[in-house]
Amino acid sequence: MDNNQKRNLTFLTIGLIFLLSGIEYAVILPTIWRYLQILEAPPYFLGLGLSAFSLSGLITGPLFGFWSDRTKTTKSIILFSNFFEIAGNFMYFIGYSKWLLLSSRLVAGIGAGAGSSIFSFLTRSTLPEERAGVFAAVMACRQAGLLVGPAFNLFLRLCDFKLGPFVVNKYTSPGIFMCLLWVLLQFVVLATFWDVLPTSSEEGAIMMEVKQEDDEEEVPLMGSDEEPVHTYRAVDSDQLETSPSSETEPVHKAQNPFKNFSASREFLREEVVVLLTAQFITLFNQTALETMVTPLTQHYFSFGELGNSLMYSLCGVEVILGFFFVRWLSRKVEDRVVLAAGLVICCTACIWCLLFLCNPRGGYGWTLSAFIIGVFLQLLGLPFVAVSQVSLFSKVTAEKTQGFSQGVRRSVGGLATILGPLWAGGLTNNLYIMLGMMLALLVMITVMTALSYEQLTEPRSVQCAEGSDSGG
Repeated sequence: MDNNQKRNLTFLTIGLIFLLSGIEYAVILPTIWRYLQILEAPPYFLGLGLSAFSLSGLITGPLFGFWSDRTKTTKSIILFSNFFEIAGNFMYFIGYSKWLLLSSRLVAGIGAGAGSSIFSFLTRSTLPEERAGVFAAVMACRQAGLLVGPAFNLFLRLCDFKLGPFVVNKYTSPGIFMCLLWVLLQFVVLATFWDVLPTSSEEGAIMMEVKQEDDEEEVPLMGSDEEPVHTYRAVDSDQLETSPSSETEPVHKAQNPFKNFSASREFLREEVVVLLTAQFITLFNQTALETMVTPLTQHYFSFGELGNSLMYSLCGVEVILGFFFVRWLSRKVEDRVVLAAGLVICCTACIWCLLFLCNPRGGYGWTLSAFIIGVFLQLLGLPFVAVSQVSLFSKVTAEKTQGFSQGVRRSVGGLATILGPLWAGGLTNNLYIMLGMMLALLVMITVMTALSYEQLTEPRSVQCAEGSDSGG
């Protein structure tokens, strides 16, 4: 099997991992509230249960990223982290008490922390010009999981039998179902995931082999305190001649990527701060809207389970199409253009909701139309911002410590997914305040993006190196 075949199978496996993460969210979310009620849990346990998953992922993301940076392995990390997904979902299936249920989401969230290692692997395995497209496809896989997940609930809710001492019903069945899916995924990862770093061009592969012979004689660029910070950011395989410190060695020869690493130097640069802020605001607003939309549809339109399910399905289709549109668009324009376009769309959506949804004055038809347009615009901007900021972040941070950096980015996102629902949950009857804060955050990140627009690009030193290589 050649490198291209291994690369494609590995990427398909990564897509499957994200698909399962979306399915898990979709099959557990609709039943967890009633499950907790049966276990006599107080109402605040719902927030704790949903936040626990994000909290453990927030903590473990940088740790898994650190592990992948030190070892340059991803397969073993995925296999290890999946055991937490398996254990967490089995605990959810057992569900003897509300505390066990809460612990189950905490344990499963540990497995989600491996996402930082996966994004680090994708960064090392793709060329900059194709990276946004790959990230868009991976993110679309999770959205596909969110879309097909409710379909599994159609048969899971029919479960009513015993499995040994355990009761299998519509509340416990999502746990054992996801447990089995994660077990099957272990065999898929073993068979179709490779830790090699295949590239999209034969020149890149040849360059990596040449570098493996020479890099012991070369001095890592990061060892120089006088070197400009931007010269050690993520580069692709065609640029390895100008960046000996990028990962080109076999696993057993890997040097310590954190030698001379400075967190403040890496994460407090202007462009990195902007992208981390965009990550936080995007997920904060997204989760706040997800929290708000169900009470809103119940209040204005009397939607029941069927109406909400249909709405979420249509939203899922729009988001998936949006990700694939961004995948196509990223080949035509720079990531920062995509980011700016997404922020403008999001700001427009928030202004629309403030004007027409906070205090609707028309009849049922007008209010429903205004709601549909507002949700459509919100979801339209999401793929633009999500894909572009991840792709840009991978290009302006060091490739050698990409796992840790992606862990930090995902932790920032995890914090947003915890705070977003908490913010929106108490303000469903005060939409002016809730949407006003969301708009203020969007305006802030839009201004930050405009002021830092020149920095939101690949390092000039890398681009210059490309020119010198082609000229030679």
